[in-house]
Amino acid sequence: MAQAAAVAKPPAPPPRRRASAHPRRLPYLLIAPAALLMLGFIAYPVLSVFYYSLQDYNPTKPWRNGFAGLGNFTRAFAHDPQFWDTLTFSAQWVVVEVGLQLLCGLALALIVNQTFVGRSLGRALVFSPWAVSGVLTSAIWVLLYNSQTGITRYLADVGLGSYGTSWLSDPSTVFPAAVVADLWRGVPFFAILILADLQSVSKDLYEAAEVDGAGRLRQFLHITLPHLKDAIVLSTLLRAVWEFNNVDLLYTLTGGGPAGETTTLPLYVANTSVDAHDFGYASALTTVAFVILLFCSVLYLRLSKFGGGSK
Repeated sequence: MAQAAAVAKPPAPPPRRRASAHPRRLPYLLIAPAALLMLGFIAYPVLSVFYYSLQDYNPTKPWRNGFAGLGNFTRAFAHDPQFWDTLTFSAQWVVVEVGLQLLCGLALALIVNQTFVGRSLGRALVFSPWAVSGVLTSAIWVLLYNSQTGITRYLADVGLGSYGTSWLSDPSTVFPAAVVADLWRGVPFFAILILADLQSVSKDLYEAAEVDGAGRLRQFLHITLPHLKDAIVLSTLLRAVWEFNNVDLLYTLTGGGPAGETTTLPLYVANTSVDAHDFGYASALTTVAFVILLFCSVLYLRLSKFGGGSK
C-alpha cells in the first residue's frame, strides 16, 4: 500500500481561466468621457482657427466672405508692417520679462531656502503675488501709476519729477513701467518652482564640497545650478509662452499704447478680431503665432537638452 501511494500521480491542477479583457479596458472606459470632452473643447477651437485662417471672414462685411487661400498670410508677411512691429515687441517683451523674472526668482528662492527667523512669513510674502489675478494686478498698478494719486505724485512731493507725470502715457517710460508691473506678478512663479527643486538637493554634496575647500560661488556653479537645470528650462519655457500670450495686463495698463508702443502680437490679434471684426486675418495671425511658439519651444528643448539627466 505504501509503495502504491508513493507511485500515485499528484492530482492535476485546475484549468487556468482565461483572463478577461474587461478589467484591462475599464480604466480607459472610465476616462473616456473626460478625454472626449477635453478633445472637443481643445480640438474644435484649434481646427476652427486653422479653417478661418484660410477664409475672408468679417461678419460686418458678409459680401466679402469666402475662401482666401494663403491671402491672409501674404497680407501679414508682405503688406502689414504692424505685424512685424508687434512681433518684434513681443520678442523683446518675452526676453526681458523672462530673463528678469528668472534672475529675481532664483535670488528669492535661494534666500527663502535658508534658515532664518520668520522664514514661513517670508515665503508667504514672496509667493502671494502669484495668487493675484492678472486683471487685479493690472488694477493695482494702474492706481500706483496714477498721475494724481500714485507714485509720481509722491516723487514730485520730494522734488523728483513733476506733477501730472504719467509713466504709462510716456513712450520713454511705458515699457519699464509695464515690465515692473508684470515682474511683480511673475517672479513668484520662478521662486516656487526653483525652491521646490532646491529642497531635493542633498546637503551631503555641500558638506563634501566644503571639505574639499569649495566656496559658496563654486558650490552654486557646480552643485546648485546643474541640479536646477531642468527646473529652470521648464519654468522659462512655460513662462515664455505665457508672456508671449500676455493680453490682460498690457491691455488693462496701456491698451497697447501709447501709439502702439506696447502692442504685442496677441493683443494685435484681439484688436483685429474684436474691434475690427476681421476674424479671418486674426485667425491667420494666431496660426503664425502658434507655429512660431511651437518651433521655438522644440528648438529650445533641443538646445537645452531638457531631461538629459544632468543631476
